[in-house]
Amino acid sequence: MRLAAATTSTVGDAPRPLPATAAVAETVVATVPELEHRVDAARIAAQALISEQEHAAAARKAQALAAAAHAPGGDAAGLSGLGVGAAALKAALTRLGMPYEWGAAGPSAFDCSGLVLWAFKQVGISLPHSAAAQSTMGTAVPPGQLQPGDLVFFYSPVSHVGIYLGDGKVLDATESGQPVMISKMADLPFHNARRL
Repeated sequence: MRLAAATTSTVGDAPRPLPATAAVAETVVATVPELEHRVDAARIAAQALISEQEHAAAARKAQALAAAAHAPGGDAAGLSGLGVGAAALKAALTRLGMPYEWGAAGPSAFDCSGLVLWAFKQVGISLPHSAAAQSTMGTAVPPGQLQPGDLVFFYSPVSHVGIYLGDGKVLDATESGQPVMISKMADLPFHNARRL
C-alpha cells in the first residue's frame, strides 16, 4: 500500500516527516478494523435487545393468559372448550419464567418433557419423562389443525417438545440458561404433533 510504505520523505541525506495529513490518514486506516468490530458488536447488541423485547412481550401475553385462566370463574381467551390439552396448557403457563434444568419435572425447574409431564399431571394424565416417548401418545395432529394444548415435537429423531399456545408459538423449556418461555415454531425443525 503506497500510503503505509511512504512514512518519510528524504531531501538529501536527512529523513523528513510526511505532512500531518498523511499521518492522520495512516491513523484512520489503522482504526478501520476496530470501527468495523464496534459496528458489528452494536448490531449484535441491537438484535439481542429486539429479541429480549419480543420475548418479554410474549411473556407478558402468556402471563395475562395464565392470570385469566386462574381468576375465579376465568378462562383464558381462546383456550376454552379444548379439553385436557387446554387445561394442561393453563397449568404450564403458571411455570413461565421457571429455570431450565436437565431431567427436572417441576415444580420449580423443568426440562422440555418434564414441563409437559408436570402440566398434564396437574389434569390427571400420566406421561413418560421423554420427548420421544411422548411423541407417540394420543392422536396425530396435522400442523394446520393444531389447537392450544396440543403437544408439538421437534428434531429427527425427536428430542424436544413444547405445548402449542396458538399463533405459531409453543410454551417450552429449551436449554440451560433459558427459562420456561414462549418460542416460535418456525425457529425449530418440526417433527410431529399429538393431541391427548
